[in-house]
Amino acid sequence: MPQAPSIYFKQLLLGPMQNFIYLIGDPQSRKAAVVDPGWEVPHILETLKNDGYQLADIFVTHHHFDHVMGLEELLKAVDVPVHVHREDAPMLKVQPSSIKPISGGENLTVGKVPIHLLHTPGHTPGSQCLLVEGRVLSGDTLFIGSCGRCDLPGGNPKALYESLSKRLKALDDATIVCPGHHYASEPTRALGEEKRDNPFLAAPTVADFLRLVGF
Repeated sequence: MPQAPSIYFKQLLLGPMQNFIYLIGDPQSRKAAVVDPGWEVPHILETLKNDGYQLADIFVTHHHFDHVMGLEELLKAVDVPVHVHREDAPMLKVQPSSIKPISGGENLTVGKVPIHLLHTPGHTPGSQCLLVEGRVLSGDTLFIGSCGRCDLPGGNPKALYESLSKRLKALDDATIVCPGHHYASEPTRALGEEKRDNPFLAAPTVADFLRLVGF
């Protein structure tokens, strides 16, 4: 008999801005979470229903509209908590009672699937990544071959360098990078390859990084 999977995991390419929206679930309890529901809420709900999962949590990597625009519609359909870093929480236009602020470093679960939340400011003050069973859901902090912008309101290039060089670069090479947008030829890639090839992740000093991002 083949062994049952330890995790339900789907990467959905939705919306006009090439967003990746993620579904994470526990095959035993059939509870699931959605990460960054920015677009096409009916498609998200239909996918979960067809796969036999019940939405139990929402995670937000950062507050930009293309990652959260579906929140209000989703919360009308299902009353579940929204886990967002406390620095970005005030920017969400939903009922405060739905928001569960994160400080960074928390370990949560979806069913029995562990999720570690890693605060990675720079793209926004409250940007966070999710570590899930050998994957890092990196939002707009790290892309395949590049990194998120730091010239938008709330962006901070020095903070982004720290997040990349001290937090994400410290993860195991085998970790699979699952970014917030489909901006490369591959939808995911091993972090070890990114450490080798991604100039923003490989920048040896903050001065080198600032030059790369135009500061």
